[in-house]
Amino acid sequence: MRRLPQIALLPDGKRLHLQDGPIDLVIEAKGRDADVSAAYQAAAERFRGLLDELCVELAELRSAANPKHSALNGVVARRMHAAVAPFAADCFITPMAAVAGSVAEEILGAMLRMATLDRAYVNNGGDIALHLAGGEQFSVGLMDRPDRHGVMHTMTVDAKMPVRGIATSGRHGRSFSLGIADAVTVLARTASQADAAATVIANAVDLPGHPAIIRLPANELQPDSDLGARLVTRDVGALAGHEIEQALEAGAARARVLLMSGLIEGAALRLLGETRLVGATGNGTPASHAFQTRTSEIMLQA
Repeated sequence: MRRLPQIALLPDGKRLHLQDGPIDLVIEAKGRDADVSAAYQAAAERFRGLLDELCVELAELRSAANPKHSALNGVVARRMHAAVAPFAADCFITPMAAVAGSVAEEILGAMLRMATLDRAYVNNGGDIALHLAGGEQFSVGLMDRPDRHGVMHTMTVDAKMPVRGIATSGRHGRSFSLGIADAVTVLARTASQADAAATVIANAVDLPGHPAIIRLPANELQPDSDLGARLVTRDVGALAGHEIEQALEAGAARARVLLMSGLIEGAALRLLGETRLVGATGNGTPASHAFQTRTSEIMLQA
């Protein structure tokens, strides 16, 4: 028998922790005490059974997305498909590429339907759905890699910005990557859009056929991987400076296309100590807030 979802306040008494199988959420809301309590109750109620809903359609969620239509029925499943559909015509992508952001978005939506909040976030392992009202803002700590600790720099997201989703993908993250980026962090209008776009841009940071890059079939590492026998990056050896720039530019070029099409608001790409910024950096966009570096796990600070 599967364990029941774990639902509890964290020791600080301010944040709610929801965990069920691979879904692990940290939630914080600001507002009147009664509204925060109601929002947390709504989050817990919506969380119960959510994983089961996804598992019912897991086979379809792990299949290549059709850019035109979907046979999926669940609310979160359909959101996942909608997030990846813009990319499905020209690259292999499954709805699973947007699962973390879509779940975060769903839980935040349940909270906001129940209560009026000044601000809130739902952090699903670094893929984050945000809510900001009035003059509220978040200070977001950017980390160098998912497998290392320590905030490198910070950036500010305020209520006037269109950004309501942040996500990171790369070879050091929780999922497999087809590319070689240490991490790619994306800002977008929703968490599901950010999640899908981060995957696509991270896959584009690459040097196909380079002998210093070790790749293995995804299904040899994880038999039920949605990537099947596609080669995923396991290690990156020494690269020359111009090769690092070449790989980053390949990803940045993809990010610029997504920026111009309105699918993202900004991206920060990181590879072997080098960073490339696109979007919310003063680089061809009116956004006034700048990335300082890139993240793997994003830490929201009060």
